[in-house]
Amino acid sequence: MSTAEPAKKGGLRGFFQRLTSTQAELEAEELREDLGRHGATPIASCAERQRSCVAGTLRTVTLRPRGGAPALEAELYDGSDVIDLVWLGRRKIVGIEPGRVVRAEGLISVQDGRKVMFNPRYELRPAGGQ
Repeated sequence: MSTAEPAKKGGLRGFFQRLTSTQAELEAEELREDLGRHGATPIASCAERQRSCVAGTLRTVTLRPRGGAPALEAELYDGSDVIDLVWLGRRKIVGIEPGRVVRAEGLISVQDGRKVMFNPRYELRPAGGQ
């Protein structure tokens, strides 16, 4: 390693960066690092009308009717941005719960300024990201 290379996680620079970072910043950085392992694109890089694969942690899961039909909504956070995953006609999906790591694939749309993926294909991932 040359002396011109910046310190990664280790070293004095990394120590001071971790020391001065908030818990939320550290968690966001960890989530962003896991994206490659999941074969996912950062949510912040996803564009409307683009088929994408995203991965992250579910922050909230809510039953919110749409047009009189049930809809299960989950907010997915990957450290870069959030996206709402919406399963139309579903009241509950086993394993879809706050804190769960999920990989989802589908078409991105934007509603009320928020990224949304309707009826995504999804995969429940172990918390360790294996």
